Amino acid sequence: MVRSLTLAGMLVGSFALAGEGKWTPQQVLQQGPAWVKQQGFGLPLGKLWDEKGGGGGLLANAVQLPGCSGSFVSKDGLLITNHHCIVSILQEHSSPAQNLVKDGYLAKTAADEKGSKSFRIQVPRRFLDVTKDVLDDLPPSPDALGRYKSVEATSKKLVARCEQTPNTRCTFAAFDGGLFFTLTEFTELTDVRLVYAPPGAVGDFGGEIDNWTWPRHSGDFALVRAYQDGKPYQPKYYFPVSKDGVKENDAVAVLGYPGVSFRAQLADEMAERQDRWFPALRALTAEWQAILEDESRKSPDAAIATADDQRSLLNARKNSEGQLAGLARGRLVEKQRATEEKVKAFIGQKPEHAKALLAYAALQQVLVDRLQTWDRDFLLDLTSRGSRALGWPLLLARRSVEAQRPDAEREPGYQDRDLARLRERHERDQKRYFAGVDQRVFASWVKRALALPKDQRIAAVDATFGALKDDAAIARKCAELAAASRVLDLETRKKMFEETPEQLRARKDPLLDLGLAVDTERRALRDRRDVLSGRVLEFRPVWRRAVIAEAGKPVAPDANSTLRVTFGRIKGYSPREAVVMTPHTTLAGAMAKHTGEEPFDVPQKIRDAYARGKAGQVPVDFLADCDTTGGNSGSPVIDGKGRLVGVNFDRVWENVANDFGYNPEVARNVSADVRYLLWLLTEVDAAPGLVAELTERK
Repeated sequence: MVRSLTLAGMLVGSFALAGEGKWTPQQVLQQGPAWVKQQGFGLPLGKLWDEKGGGGGLLANAVQLPGCSGSFVSKDGLLITNHHCIVSILQEHSSPAQNLVKDGYLAKTAADEKGSKSFRIQVPRRFLDVTKDVLDDLPPSPDALGRYKSVEATSKKLVARCEQTPNTRCTFAAFDGGLFFTLTEFTELTDVRLVYAPPGAVGDFGGEIDNWTWPRHSGDFALVRAYQDGKPYQPKYYFPVSKDGVKENDAVAVLGYPGVSFRAQLADEMAERQDRWFPALRALTAEWQAILEDESRKSPDAAIATADDQRSLLNARKNSEGQLAGLARGRLVEKQRATEEKVKAFIGQKPEHAKALLAYAALQQVLVDRLQTWDRDFLLDLTSRGSRALGWPLLLARRSVEAQRPDAEREPGYQDRDLARLRERHERDQKRYFAGVDQRVFASWVKRALALPKDQRIAAVDATFGALKDDAAIARKCAELAAASRVLDLETRKKMFEETPEQLRARKDPLLDLGLAVDTERRALRDRRDVLSGRVLEFRPVWRRAVIAEAGKPVAPDANSTLRVTFGRIKGYSPREAVVMTPHTTLAGAMAKHTGEEPFDVPQKIRDAYARGKAGQVPVDFLADCDTTGGNSGSPVIDGKGRLVGVNFDRVWENVANDFGYNPEVARNVSADVRYLLWLLTEVDAAPGLVAELTERK
């Protein structure tokens, strides 16, 4: 029986310092009002979080967006997030004649708000601990695959039961590899309309040069409005927007849905990321980014189509570089190995944790087994992130195969609950498709597959491309496959999405045939991983219990796209000797960077407003020592009174490897100051109604 979420007491304890820790709301509640006050928050604990009805309070005003977070800022469904989180909406309504990605957009009236065909908002309304349900469903003495399949079946059952309520989306999550499990129930809003986005030169000011750095001067914010039944959505909670701002040492908190972190990994697992994953990802994203940039210089249509992909690739590449630099600089693998030795010594004195040493060895063996086919698996994982000439046939192949199975037995992501999202992807992704770009990325992936070691070959790729001797021949073959296929046509692809594997094969479409063949190998990879995941589900919790017991203090679980809060203070930092970074930037700093060329081209209307008045001290961005990661983009930043003061969008370069370990000296997140947004809407875009809605007091 599911129950209101109360996490194991071993995850909390005496007072912990602010900064480190992506805390679950329940952990905040358990640590109590004195701890919250110590973080600088004068709000009653019950206002922040209340367990009645499964959980609620201001923390529940952090809502989940596609890959990002956001929060409501008015009683009429107005929501704030990052500019880069809504680029897909801008692309949807852009053309070379009216490029919203570049020029931005302001809806003067409700009728001018621009809807989206695929953007969704998930508003949390209930949080449940389902650990007992998962454990009770396990068969006696399951093997690794049996354990994994049991947990997967239970998760599907719980989600299906939860989603019987209309307009509901539910997500199942495992913490620390299976130490405990939760179910979050969301109200899903599908009618989302663009209200305001600044020009790209504001939202992405500094571009790749400034990405992951400080000082920053990006107005990385945007406003959308949620509707329900044709009327503005009335949220249960929304943040008042502060015009007072924050100053150094003020308390703040970041709320949102951080995606993934790796602090619970073993040192050897961290080393795999350092030695294999990040170098490989850096090389591949750099190659693909160069292709996108080259084609975008040739065509405005290519520039619009690839805007979101370009930002994603740039971010992934620089993130990889930062992770590598941070892992080396902080000696994080070595520190984790030293921590493991301490835990082993602790286990030697605690017989109740004796099984943790066996679990540790078992987890190391899982890694050894994974490394046997690492290069091949890395490329197979990227089939859905690169060329759409490869990704779309794979989507069609997997959908057709899974559709032949009972819904409860399908692969997650292809159940009936997922079909609306998958269908929406057709039109959204078509806006991101540009043939010249796609064929070059396709050829890049094929060349890498043909270069795999002999014992890791992808048979489907060898069968189609193996006889080709040079890059030009591979490129010609990719172009021929695309030209002979109907997969790349939107309306045809929609029809293919509803067909069986037999119907797809009967089309004799070369890209479909390749997709079906590669899908067979990806399915085999998933089967192998299911076994490895079952072993992790058995052994990771045993090891983590010992780690937490040895720590003797609160330990926040790794990020897993569930609601978290991190507390901190407004702080600068010193990245190296004799250099001190202050925690605030202003419009004067942006003007000082202005060159008139991308990415430092302040729009003329902002320069005009700057020249008219005393705008130099308009706050733009600020730093804090909150513990954030990917998925926290768009997260609300609130002050000690529960008012919105900013929107999180980045970390500093020295803090990129924060995913593996928190260093209070350099752990700084970067947020856009909401006062910059208010200034733009007041002095530049003349939107008094929107300003009044944002600053209305409850």
